[in-house]
Amino acid sequence: MADRDASEPPGPAAAAELRNFLSEVPAPVAVGHRIVHSGPHLTGHTLIDARVRALLADVADLAPLHVTPALPVVDAARELLPDVPHVACFDTVFHKDLPAQARTYAVPERWRAEYGLRRYGFHGLSYSWALQRSAQALRRPVDNLQVVLVHMGGGCSACAVRNGRSVDTTMGLTPLEGLVMSRRSGSLDPGALLWLQRRHGLSTDELDDTLHRHSGLLGLSGTSGDTRDLVRARAEGDAAAALALATFTLSCRRGIASMAASLDRLDALVFTGEIGEDQPEVREEICSALTVLGVRGGLLVPELKDLMREGLRRIDQAGRGVPVLVVATGETQQIAAETRRVLGM
Repeated sequence: MADRDASEPPGPAAAAELRNFLSEVPAPVAVGHRIVHSGPHLTGHTLIDARVRALLADVADLAPLHVTPALPVVDAARELLPDVPHVACFDTVFHKDLPAQARTYAVPERWRAEYGLRRYGFHGLSYSWALQRSAQALRRPVDNLQVVLVHMGGGCSACAVRNGRSVDTTMGLTPLEGLVMSRRSGSLDPGALLWLQRRHGLSTDELDDTLHRHSGLLGLSGTSGDTRDLVRARAEGDAAAALALATFTLSCRRGIASMAASLDRLDALVFTGEIGEDQPEVREEICSALTVLGVRGGLLVPELKDLMREGLRRIDQAGRGVPVLVVATGETQQIAAETRRVLGM
């Protein structure tokens, strides 16, 4: 009925912005909040009460770019709408039934049992939406579909889905693991971090800030974390931009191939997220080098406005290999659906 988007993470003005928005729209009957990390104690989308709010604060350090700025918005919304149910919708829930071998790190029992060190996986709201749309496009039931889903945006990850359930994913305890991202490093040799601390004296805060905000495509290119900028710069001869894109697409191919290793077959490769939607050069470079999986290049390039209107497009050349789909990002719609489901609406 109405929407308002902000390009920056919520800040001190978030409460005032929300108050202004609510003054201009019909009164809501419920509020759905995207919360990236559920932590160990919340395994489903749930109503937010005092207990849940405390548990969310306890896991904020596991997703500092996401949960930390989200909580003041939760508080502001609950204060402005005290008589309306608020539902936390988690990105981790999609992966809650990961097989033991996929969620377990090869570390001592004490770390796993006492510290709770395990893989969670993220982008679950995006994956839930993309999976349902893909099943419709392929005219296959979700519970008989084996696909690799790839979410590429500011954060990037891949996920293996077998018969409707996540069985493997590239992100882990935090959203920092896995593929190269816009400003996040993705996976890095843990020995390198120990070496940076011991040999070069980098503090935990320095490592945290650099790996979350100054690495990835931005760190590689030195100029931008936006693939659109980098594609243009590469065309103009920028070697650093070319290296950034080559490293990124290789990282994506590695992730896709590793996810395929958890499936019996590959029924489709599905792209979603901002980069997945509107960066045909990246999609082509990923797929043209995945012939080992039966994926082929020569992809069709739908107009972005058509994709956004229709919600999905199949972009492979029919009969040439594994189906390749693009699904318009649907996290907002999935939050609405999950909120209604929790409330029995």
